[in-house]
Amino acid sequence: MGSTDRSDERTRASGASAAPRGRNRLDQPKAPRVRLLPEWDPEAFGRVSERIARFLGTGRFIVWMTLIIILWVAWNIFAPSHLRFDNYPFIFLTLALSLQASYAAPLILLAQNRQDDRDRVTHEQDRKQNERSIADTEYLTREIAALRMGLGEVATRDWIRSELQDLVKEMEERQNVFPAERPHGRDEGDR
Repeated sequence: MGSTDRSDERTRASGASAAPRGRNRLDQPKAPRVRLLPEWDPEAFGRVSERIARFLGTGRFIVWMTLIIILWVAWNIFAPSHLRFDNYPFIFLTLALSLQASYAAPLILLAQNRQDDRDRVTHEQDRKQNERSIADTEYLTREIAALRMGLGEVATRDWIRSELQDLVKEMEERQNVFPAERPHGRDEGDR
């Protein structure tokens, strides 16, 4: 009994009894999990798959593939029988081409998905830029309209010149209607 009492005291003192077994504490990070499968960087894997997919889509790949198949078939037809490794009907060649196709298709799809993701981000950035450009254009349009309205109320040089010319003409007309005044003291004619 003495040993179990000591272990109970130790667990109480260490605070282990505060958190029951099987529950994780939220104030501490989780312990890393042991993984059975190898880990890889998805971005690195995606970049490699894009390089392979780009190579598969070139004329260079077609030429190399054609040369390899021709050499394969020629060797297995014309080489001495003890050196042939894939006799007719070329089952090993069929297997190799099937494996190449089975890996090429997913790699190409992965590369297309990554390109779609990049295109989506680019389109989103373009859309946001277009929205900003439209907002800027609308703002500038309103400002130009306000300036035009403000300029409609501002006296321009031509308007002032025409008003002064009108005043000069009006003064000349008044001078003709009302001749020059007579000297002071003679107001007899006005009566």
